[in-house]
Amino acid sequence: MTERFSKPVKFAGYQFEGFQGGEDPATVSRLAHETAAALVARVRAERDPEVVERLVTFTDEHGIDAIAELWSRATAHSLPGALWRIYLLRAMIRSDAAGIALYYQRGIAVARTIDPVIAGAPDPAGPDEVLALADEILRGIFTGDLAIALERAAAFARVEAAGCASLADDADAAEPGRATDLTTRASRLSTIAADLSASSKLWRSGGLD
Repeated sequence: MTERFSKPVKFAGYQFEGFQGGEDPATVSRLAHETAAALVARVRAERDPEVVERLVTFTDEHGIDAIAELWSRATAHSLPGALWRIYLLRAMIRSDAAGIALYYQRGIAVARTIDPVIAGAPDPAGPDEVLALADEILRGIFTGDLAIALERAAAFARVEAAGCASLADDADAAEPGRATDLTTRASRLSTIAADLSASSKLWRSGGLD
């Protein structure tokens, strides 16, 4: 794996391909952990702004499936699992920035925690602000305190979940289908938040691999 990541500026699509279904789960797991560790270690060591920006925007060009093939089957409380969830959150935000901003604003309104402060988005936060936050959090994985970046993402997901749950309550009588969809989204976001928070604690203790 050392040779593959010797020049981090050249992360082409082929480097995230070739992990087809049906492979030995142990091999898939090993590759996920090795690539995640090599990627993060190399980029954090060199701190090349151009490389960081290419990684932040990688899925814009290659799609989320390129990342999914590599890391989506990793255990939730692992480095590849955490990276997958961060990229997944960013893809979710970019796919519907206006909707995400709506959920986030409702989440801020109903939150009884410091999660909005931890996440770091301004109030009010429109589509442009949540898009910028997504990039800022992902950038922090490679340039800042990784545990803080993971906890910010977890806080963002918790605020989103709170907003979705609140809007689901509003829609329950008149739009039961929408209410169900929002409740499902809230549950998934809560699970992602819990996984990212656990990964943050593991990174601080040296147990995230």
